[in-house]
Amino acid sequence: MLRRLYFLFPDEAHAELAVNHLVNRRIPRTFIHAIAKGVELMNLPPATPLQMNDTAFHIEQVLWKINLLVFSTALVLFVASLFTAEWFWSGIMFALMLAAYFAGKIFIESVPHDHLTEFTSALAHGEILLMVDVPFYRVNDIVEYVEHLHPEARLDGASWMVDAFGI
Repeated sequence: MLRRLYFLFPDEAHAELAVNHLVNRRIPRTFIHAIAKGVELMNLPPATPLQMNDTAFHIEQVLWKINLLVFSTALVLFVASLFTAEWFWSGIMFALMLAAYFAGKIFIESVPHDHLTEFTSALAHGEILLMVDVPFYRVNDIVEYVEHLHPEARLDGASWMVDAFGI
């Protein structure tokens, strides 16, 4: 799993220079995606339609709702099984509730999750959003590198990214 870093740049020239620096730092150009509103991006790697539609956000929402549904169903079945002599099923439902709870807890606490909706205002003001996908062990290195070479850039978050899905 990769981490997606979100950098905001004031204009295309600064973003293009940053892309060149990142490529020199061994970040493949295919792992860099640019989004802008009302600006024609000529020399920047464009984001895919899935990335522009924030598909990762929608997947996250579906998984969260499934987790809540599993927990709620297990809770109802657990309470119902308490009134029967089927203690075996009570244990299974309780274990399912615990699994759903801890899966949600791990997701919320350990998986960073910023989404495009958080950049609506900046994009409306003509800023360029660069999404840079890096392995988790290179996050600090890349952030420090960009911040050192591009003080005009603003790191505005990070999120998970699964390369296999292209989102």
